Amino acid sequence: MLLENKVAVVYGASGAIGGAAARAFAREGARVFLAGRTQKTLDEVAHDIRAAGGTAEAAVVDALDETAVDAFTGAVASRAGGIDISFNVIGVQDVQKPLTEISLAEFLRPIELATRTQFLTTRAAVRHMIPRRTGVILLFGGGGPQTVPGLGGFKVALDAMESMRRQWACEAGPYGVRVVTLVTGGVPESIPASEPVKEAIAASIAESALLKRAATLQDVGDVAAFAASDLARSMTSATVNISCGAIVDH
Repeated sequence: MLLENKVAVVYGASGAIGGAAARAFAREGARVFLAGRTQKTLDEVAHDIRAAGGTAEAAVVDALDETAVDAFTGAVASRAGGIDISFNVIGVQDVQKPLTEISLAEFLRPIELATRTQFLTTRAAVRHMIPRRTGVILLFGGGGPQTVPGLGGFKVALDAMESMRRQWACEAGPYGVRVVTLVTGGVPESIPASEPVKEAIAASIAESALLKRAATLQDVGDVAAFAASDLARSMTSATVNISCGAIVDH
């Protein structure tokens, strides 16, 4: 198994993307610690993992709270003997409107939330990875040169995360810690069923891709597991493009 005896922390683990990654990590042998804000949904993911023969524990953690993140990460490292993988996929509460129509607060919200939570969870994990001189930080979303109208501050938030990826990779690399971003053109399965134009969005994502299809949740989990494994040990400060060709020349 790709991640046998590894310890993985997933923030936002009750969401579609976080859950897919957590299940894949566990399937590949990792001991997975699930973090999120709702115990019930976290327990459902943990139950699925255990039912499939994996190992998972769940805890309510506010990934925007410095004290909570540090305490949770310290507890995991103490109990499990370290942290090998940290993946933060919490939502950033973005409001998608044209820039001429969006308020300052709406524009700044995803930028502030994304940079705050990614900094806190990455710093907490890296502090435990450095003494062991090994570890992987995964980010999700990606920036790049392409965009579309009406995203508000969301694309800016993704670009800020990419800048953080480069900085963390630079500073943590000498200690054997890798930092990698998974880039997608959108994952239709992650769109809430309540979204009235879900089918139209899914069709648009597929149409924009060179392969004329979109990444699935299983694709996300499989690639995340690979990127976190020793098979990808030469990859850092890099993006892994799983957009099916919706994003090119990244």
